[in-house]
Amino acid sequence: MTHKISKKIIGYKVLTSEVKAAAEQAANEAKIADLEKMHENLERPEVLVGSTYKIKTPQSEHALYITINDIILNQGTEHEERRPYEIFINSKNMEHFQWVLALTRVISAVFRKGGDATFLVEELKAVFDPRGGYFKKGGVFMPSLVAEIGHAIEAHMKHIGMIKPEGLSDHQKQLIEEKRREFEALHGSSNGQAFPEKAVLCTKCSTKAMVLMDGCMTCLNCGESKCG
Repeated sequence: MTHKISKKIIGYKVLTSEVKAAAEQAANEAKIADLEKMHENLERPEVLVGSTYKIKTPQSEHALYITINDIILNQGTEHEERRPYEIFINSKNMEHFQWVLALTRVISAVFRKGGDATFLVEELKAVFDPRGGYFKKGGVFMPSLVAEIGHAIEAHMKHIGMIKPEGLSDHQKQLIEEKRREFEALHGSSNGQAFPEKAVLCTKCSTKAMVLMDGCMTCLNCGESKCG
């Protein structure tokens, strides 16, 4: 395609691939800068979407219900993302009302502040109750009620894509299944339980699924092995 030049040429520049790439990158950065981001001054919409998680512990006859509401940023575009905006915890048990209310307000403030809020998960999961923790159904150990709230937040963040789940590979699953069959052949079946009765607590996944096989402790839940 030809173009007729009707004016005097006063300068020129050769557009190399590097120059084009830099121009495209600058345009993309400008586009990203205009995207809607999470920050503390972001106005709350009239309607938020969310999920409610039920927590039942042996420490109380009443369950806790954790509701996490999300805000949708850049809705309808290729950059659409869902981020936690607020959290509420409700229960008939009023014993923990004061600190639970304080915790929800602090967590909600962190959500609205923006940035990477996934650090909250590990901070909460690391809290231990001096009176001792408890085992959930399936043999998962919870060091405290606060830790279980952290697990609920983690499950929600995985659900909306903030945390990428670390699943086992097909090879790991096959290896664990083989170890389980070998253990049950020697010690009997698990009688419908998730893991054998003789299993001990795994320090990696906090599940009573660690068994002794061939002189080596192996977890039948996450694949952790003391022999590498």
